[in-house]
Amino acid sequence: MLLMILPAGSLSVQLKNGKQKMVYLFIGRNYPAKDIALKRLKEEFLPPHLEDFNLDALYADKLSLKDLQEKLLSIPVKSLRRIVLVRNADELHKSTDDFIIEWARRESKNIVLALDITEESKKAQFIRNIARYAKIIRFKEETPPNTFNLSRQIEKRQPGFALKTLNQLIKAGERPERILGGLRYSLEANTMNSAGLRLRLKLLLNCDIEIKTGKLKPVFALEKLVVNLCALT
Repeated sequence: MLLMILPAGSLSVQLKNGKQKMVYLFIGRNYPAKDIALKRLKEEFLPPHLEDFNLDALYADKLSLKDLQEKLLSIPVKSLRRIVLVRNADELHKSTDDFIIEWARRESKNIVLALDITEESKKAQFIRNIARYAKIIRFKEETPPNTFNLSRQIEKRQPGFALKTLNQLIKAGERPERILGGLRYSLEANTMNSAGLRLRLKLLLNCDIEIKTGKLKPVFALEKLVVNLCALT
């Protein structure tokens, strides 16, 4: 099932034994649609004023099995549910995959696990093994590359995808100043602490100077910027 817009209503699904599925797989590169799905998941399971206490956003490349186990044992704060979100779940080790499958087989009353997977082919076996215990939503990206997608890939620490999108923008004739402008707008629109924002804007300014003074070719300056921003996120 390829989805561009999620159907209205609840995301939750009941198993044949009446228990609710507590594992969600968001598969694909349509990041705006994924964000909508995650927002709906939060609205369904978390009280708005307690979201900060009951949502853990983790990154697979920095996540150990022990850390994940600790998060899945955490108790919700004044809520029936707690959401554990794993970004870049393509990068999870097989030992962690195996643990998640075993965990999903058992009844979970208060933990919702959401796995954000970009490349389905990298996790094909895992997806097949966990399918009966999880709700799987696939997202197909049909929109042309834009600076919004680029900023989202940077935010999710995906330098490979971000560099690919950057080069697609350049090949499509997007001017460097427009790319920088779009990234600046996205950075200022996102919620982050002021020190982090200043550091990122400084990287954008340095890139702009390198391009205008001819110190680096525009494509090299922008690639350097993307890698540095991904390292900071």
